[in-house]
Amino acid sequence: GPIGLLFTMLLKQRGMEHIYASDRLPERLAKAEKLGAARAWDPTQVDIAAELRAATSGRGADVVIVAASAPGIVEQAVALTRPGARIMLFAQTSSQEKFELDGAGIGKNERMVFGSYSASVDLQRESAEIVWREDFPVEDLISHRLPLAELERGMEIARRPQDGSLKVLVYPQEQD
Repeated sequence: GPIGLLFTMLLKQRGMEHIYASDRLPERLAKAEKLGAARAWDPTQVDIAAELRAATSGRGADVVIVAASAPGIVEQAVALTRPGARIMLFAQTSSQEKFELDGAGIGKNERMVFGSYSASVDLQRESAEIVWREDFPVEDLISHRLPLAELERGMEIARRPQDGSLKVLVYPQEQD
C-alpha cells in the first residue's frame, strides 16, 4: 500500500539496493518497482518465501517492514527472514490483532521483532523535511485529489482501496 511504497522510496534514497515488496493490487506492484523495489510480488499469486529465498541465495531477508495488517502477515514476515534479522511492525495498531510466534524462531535465531507507530518531534521534523524535498517523489503516492464536498468519497476510497488508489488528498478550500 501507500505506506509500503513510502518505505520503498525511503530505503532506495538511503542507498539500499535489494528491496522487495508485496501487495495484492497490480498497479501498486508496478509502482513499487518504479519507486525502487528490485521485485514486487502478489502474495495471492506467488510463494513469496520461495521467491525471496531465490532472490537472496537461500538466505532470507535481513529486515522486513510490515506496513499492512492481515491475518498471518506477521508470522509470514518472520518466516521470510534470516537468523539475526529485524522485523518492524508498522501497521499493527489494533488491540484486536493477535499473532503467534515460535519462541525458538525468535530467540534461538536471534531475530528482533519491534513496533513503530509514532515518533518524537525531532523525527517527525526530519520526516517532513524528507517528504517535502524536491527530489523526493511524494507526488507518486497521491492518486486522488478531491474537493471538500467529496470528502465522503475520499474516505471510501481510503477505506476500500482498489487498483490505482493510493493516498487521497482533500482540498478543504475547494468546495466543488
